[in-house]
Amino acid sequence: MVTVLSLRAGPLAVDLAPSAGGSIARFTVDGARGPVDLLRPADAATLAAGQGSGASCYPLVPFSNRIANGRLAVDGREIILGPNWPGQRHPMHGDGWARPWNVARQNARSAELVYEHDGQDGWPLRYRARQSFRFEAEGLVVGMAIENLDDRAAPAGLGLHPFFTRDSDTELACRVEGVWRADAEVLPIDRIAVPPEWRFAVSRRVGDVVLDNCFDGWDGRATIRWPRRGLALTLEATQTFRHLVIYVPRGRPHFCVEPVSHANGAVARALLPAGETLAGEIVFHPFKL
Repeated sequence: MVTVLSLRAGPLAVDLAPSAGGSIARFTVDGARGPVDLLRPADAATLAAGQGSGASCYPLVPFSNRIANGRLAVDGREIILGPNWPGQRHPMHGDGWARPWNVARQNARSAELVYEHDGQDGWPLRYRARQSFRFEAEGLVVGMAIENLDDRAAPAGLGLHPFFTRDSDTELACRVEGVWRADAEVLPIDRIAVPPEWRFAVSRRVGDVVLDNCFDGWDGRATIRWPRRGLALTLEATQTFRHLVIYVPRGRPHFCVEPVSHANGAVARALLPAGETLAGEIVFHPFKL
């Protein structure tokens, strides 16, 4: 049985599933006819299996996206990882989404979850990850942190993977500078200027494109609009998160706008000294149009 922590403040409510990857199981805002889902509701079977991959949103620790062939070169040594995701030969999205998190504290409006990795299964280095969830005037604030518990500098990244609900008229607006083209296995090929068909500087329908790419030079703000619902949401992130993965699958009722700390496959360039912590915050602010 999955234990759910329910937080609420005014019209906003969030359900957390600590045992299923420290994930968000549901995030809603009150509407005229009841709760309106801002993120896709979690798949119950996936949560019951202790995984956040079918959740509304899950953490990306200690890295985002894929590591080609599971091999990283770090300071003259090689880190080798095995596959960790069904149907993927490249390890993806780190450890946190598939592990239980402990509840460090909770009340009606906030909670803190902790996951400590011993370096024995999955990522071969020790770290402690934290997520905090709290409602403030601006909306739901998600804090993320990773502390290097190893005795040497280690690659360390953070990210959040929300699945926003998608209608035929759903729009996205965000400002970025560059993008990585990807191959058939969604591994980065090269960085290019953002082509016109992938630009969202002016709000436009997400259904006009199919994407699974990492962008850089993000200014830390994105706006999602659901015109038919009369709703919108701003997503704001602190300086730690200046890369953005945009995932718009063909024909699915959701899409992803993922604030992350590093480019796909580039976590080896983000070394965190022993005992140090990388941290940041992401705010979800829903509002009426």
